[in-house]
Amino acid sequence: MAAGPSFSRASSTRAIVRDAVIIDLAGSSHVIVPDNALGAALDGMQLGQVAKILTPRNLALMKSVGLRRTTYRLRTELGIEAWHWNEEGQWSDPTRSQGYWTSSDHPSSHPDVTWGYSLPRRGDTIDQANDTGYSRLDDGDRASFWKSNPYLDRRFTGRPANRPQWVVVSFETPQQIDAANIAWALPYATAFDIQYWSGRDEFDRAGRWVDFPVGPQSRDRFPGDEVIRLAPAPLAVRFVRILLTQSSDTAPSPTDDVRDRLGYAIAEVGLGVLSPDGAFVDAVRHGAGRNIQTQVNVSSTDPWHRAIDRDPQTEQPSLDLIFRDGLNGGLPLMVPVGVFYDTPENAAAEASYIQRRGWPVRRLELGEEPDGQFIAPEDYADLYLEAARRIRSVAPELELGGPSMQGALTDTWPVPESGRSWIGRFVADLRARGALDQLQFFSFEHYAFDDVCEPLGKMLRDETQLLDRILDRTIAAGVPTTVPWVISEYGLSPFAGRAMSLVPSALFSADVVGHFLSRGGNIAFMFGDTPGWPSNQAFPCAGFGDMMLFEADATGQSRWPMPMYFAEKMMMRDWGAPADQPHTLWASSGEARDAQGRPMVLAYALRRGDGTLSVMLLNRDEDAAHDMTLRVSSAGGSATFPGATASVVQYSAAQYEWLDLGPKSRPTRDRPPTRFRVPPGEAIHLPAMSLTVVTARLGDAGAARPAAE
Repeated sequence: MAAGPSFSRASSTRAIVRDAVIIDLAGSSHVIVPDNALGAALDGMQLGQVAKILTPRNLALMKSVGLRRTTYRLRTELGIEAWHWNEEGQWSDPTRSQGYWTSSDHPSSHPDVTWGYSLPRRGDTIDQANDTGYSRLDDGDRASFWKSNPYLDRRFTGRPANRPQWVVVSFETPQQIDAANIAWALPYATAFDIQYWSGRDEFDRAGRWVDFPVGPQSRDRFPGDEVIRLAPAPLAVRFVRILLTQSSDTAPSPTDDVRDRLGYAIAEVGLGVLSPDGAFVDAVRHGAGRNIQTQVNVSSTDPWHRAIDRDPQTEQPSLDLIFRDGLNGGLPLMVPVGVFYDTPENAAAEASYIQRRGWPVRRLELGEEPDGQFIAPEDYADLYLEAARRIRSVAPELELGGPSMQGALTDTWPVPESGRSWIGRFVADLRARGALDQLQFFSFEHYAFDDVCEPLGKMLRDETQLLDRILDRTIAAGVPTTVPWVISEYGLSPFAGRAMSLVPSALFSADVVGHFLSRGGNIAFMFGDTPGWPSNQAFPCAGFGDMMLFEADATGQSRWPMPMYFAEKMMMRDWGAPADQPHTLWASSGEARDAQGRPMVLAYALRRGDGTLSVMLLNRDEDAAHDMTLRVSSAGGSATFPGATASVVQYSAAQYEWLDLGPKSRPTRDRPPTRFRVPPGEAIHLPAMSLTVVTARLGDAGAARPAAE
């Protein structure tokens, strides 16, 4: 490890830009406690990985980064599965080990692994987890069926009338359609409409749902398998929606459980044309596999399932394991409850169990990524409030929030009739029902870029403006700023690739944290806490890599610390130290700009209680080093920083190099950040694409404390 600024200077042979930044201590600021403002997200895993990955050695290395706050993510909710958060509990139909499941809040055992159970009444072709399931609406089996969620019936929601449910069939290219073949199940729709989308695609703002000429349909008895003529001549359409507006409220057999007869059920759907001889020619592909069938999305899915539906490929670390291993670092854990694919009874039992164990849990996050599951925001408000009501009855002191949005700016297609902002409509519905107080914190995920083949410098400089746009538009949509805002997961992209394993990923993490907190955010959780392996999910041009603190060897043990590890550690151990104390945060930027006017260098300054100033500097310039002059101004005057000898911690390509070997890619140079000291008043040398923390005591310019404190 080099001692002295010469190491930093020698690390860059590119052009050098003279730059300057002014940190205005009289400007807008926020107070943060790093232990409470930075955290890590722990997700569900694949078969065998809980035991393989959560080993004592890996756990110690995960904790070494210094992140003590943890949020537990619910992979089952993404995979259209109900979560048995423990395997002891009660079926609504115990004789046949099926129905609606509620885990016991007094289990006799505490296993390390819990499981998700696939929903056999599933309507969606694709999901956002392992994506191995398929829709029962076009699986070619009339004995299987889709059924909507019975908890959306007015008997549970308290609404004066039921909201519509729907099925959307999406063709890859426009198809000629003038007829539908629907094989109904129980409960069937006594009133429904069949519509087509008028837009070019689902993103077309001018698009709308148009009734086929046949108009609304009604049935006064079970229609069975019927072919419906939709138009006198075929229409070329890509998207068809079956809008279900009134249910028969009938069950397949006598039952004492009202949930069996609420909602809608369809066994199979076909769309196509009637030939001159009256035969139906189907354009829908049918088969028991997502790669075989035409894509279908539905408004909701019945959480009914059976013991035989356990998904052996997806493991959730148990709550007992997380607390036993100390992954919460002694601080409150944010815990999820299933909502969209689970029952409010199971949510309440989980809250009761947490309370009974006395675990440090303050926040329960209701659901995960409902906006990405295509549910109408008003429907999700119904499920959210029912879960909240049940939880309040057993654990009134817990903070309830969510909905952990897939993205804060999600569109509402395929139900755009009441507005395009998913979160805006969700919040508006809570407000209209006098229930906005049940949203005690707002959470969303932030994966900045779908295209991970873009130039990294451009992506980094886009990120700051992108996060500003997200926050501004979310505020404009009506999300209250009087409750804490939480980034429940953040990462460069939802799709794995090389960019996540390069030095700029460290700068991305630092910018998300610094910028979100400077805008008043409460806490940001990085995704990738557990060791992992390089992968490529969507774009061959992206190469191999992933979000992870450590790359693992073949046995699952942490071997190589990644740029994100060093970035998070620098933020906790250097920039934010002492992490358990309050610090005042300011954001500023350098004078040098790119062709689009975006600053090349960002600065996030923390003033500690002892008067020390700690400045985190991000050089997002891929082509040049920056010799940065820092000035600190306040009501007491202005001075060059550092005014005394400064400690510097710096991370750049001098410490790290990535070797492209496909799925066996790994670091070939992997050193910790360099540490050195800088004399008073000297410019800080920032190598291209580097993360730097400069710490020194303030001079006269920092004597006056800002009004914000």
